[in-house]
Amino acid sequence: MNRKLERFDVLYAPVYDEGWGAISESHAAYVDRMLREVSSVGVVLDAACGTGRFFSMILAAGRSVVGADWSEGMLEQANAKFPGVATERRRLQSLGYVGVFDAVLCVDALENLPPEDWPAALTALRGAAKPAAPVYLTVELPEGIDLDLAYDTARAKGWPVVPGELAEDDGYHYYPSRDTVLGWLDDAGLEIVEQSDGDGYWHLLLAA
Repeated sequence: MNRKLERFDVLYAPVYDEGWGAISESHAAYVDRMLREVSSVGVVLDAACGTGRFFSMILAAGRSVVGADWSEGMLEQANAKFPGVATERRRLQSLGYVGVFDAVLCVDALENLPPEDWPAALTALRGAAKPAAPVYLTVELPEGIDLDLAYDTARAKGWPVVPGELAEDDGYHYYPSRDTVLGWLDDAGLEIVEQSDGDGYWHLLLAA
């Protein structure tokens, strides 16, 4: 088991809801906005679903949800809370779904991917959605983080980082520039419908 997956399976999964289980106002507003575009019989893909933080919102709106995550520990937590929700162990970069979901969300997760994996992940998310279906993504903002210092520190340690990567002994996040993200979205065939900043994230409601 690699160190990143071990952190999610062993360290984060059992306590994730205690520290990060709350849904912020801005996140809830965008999930609600996305769900208004989904028919009453629609099925939503929650990619990188973690412990199923958004399952309750989706189910309460009368829609169905499928959760996908690469962490077995996170999926175990989601299954314990929502035994009636189907979940599958899949990577963001290679979800493998083709045009089957009425909406797709990937929330507070992309920052865990290195830059070379973002284009494949965005393409996979877009590919999972039916034509014109809403796709809701968040991009973490580097609030209060000196990325230049983080880059210099990591390079001094001999780590092969690129600007925007925050690599530490116990974790990793990547903060791409907005222009970089916009280019990747365009390449993936995702069109921005609404966007705003809130609660430390750039919220993007997109059309597949």
